Amino acid sequence: MQSFIQIDSPLYLRAEQLSSPANWAALFGNDNPLVLEIGAGTGDFVAKTAADHPGRNFIAIDYYNKGCFKTCRRLEKLGLTNVRVLREEARQFLTERISPGSLAAVHINCPDPWPKKRHRKRRLVNKEFLEFLLPYLAPGCDFYFATDFDDYGIDVGEFMPQVTGMTNVLAPDLFRFDLEEYHLSRYMEKFMAQGKSIHYIHYQKVTSCPPI
Repeated sequence: MQSFIQIDSPLYLRAEQLSSPANWAALFGNDNPLVLEIGAGTGDFVAKTAADHPGRNFIAIDYYNKGCFKTCRRLEKLGLTNVRVLREEARQFLTERISPGSLAAVHINCPDPWPKKRHRKRRLVNKEFLEFLLPYLAPGCDFYFATDFDDYGIDVGEFMPQVTGMTNVLAPDLFRFDLEEYHLSRYMEKFMAQGKSIHYIHYQKVTSCPPI
């Protein structure tokens, strides 16, 4: 059993200490557009992306304490101040800490594919999750999904056109195996070094939705 790591970084937030919804402008000290990464791992993707976009505020959530610890260390080493890290489950975090219509972009990179058929209902990204997520996205919000698991990429690519209020930026393709200027995590780089492919999906929100 892994020991719990105490995280003392000023970039690390404890959700239970935040308001509902959280006042992100106050937490970042500005009202820059808000970007969420769900499942940040050890933080290499969010670090690269946040460095490219200093005019955006990034929230990196992950369920694993060790990943949050490593993400904070990485961000501090790079001197990045436009990221906040939380150990949170996605649905609860969105419900309790994010205002409707406030996210400018959402990234979900290589979530657990639950490869066994009997377990696939446990996958995070499905049509029901996208319909749950949609009200939290601002009009024009970019939604990015990447997976190293072929079946997962095909499944998401096929159901996404059924999500009302979203348009496929990559049309007519359901997904692509390369996305220009999209950073790779170390996990993705390792997978590609084995000669395997990443499935990328990129949609945008085009309509407003009823209040939650």
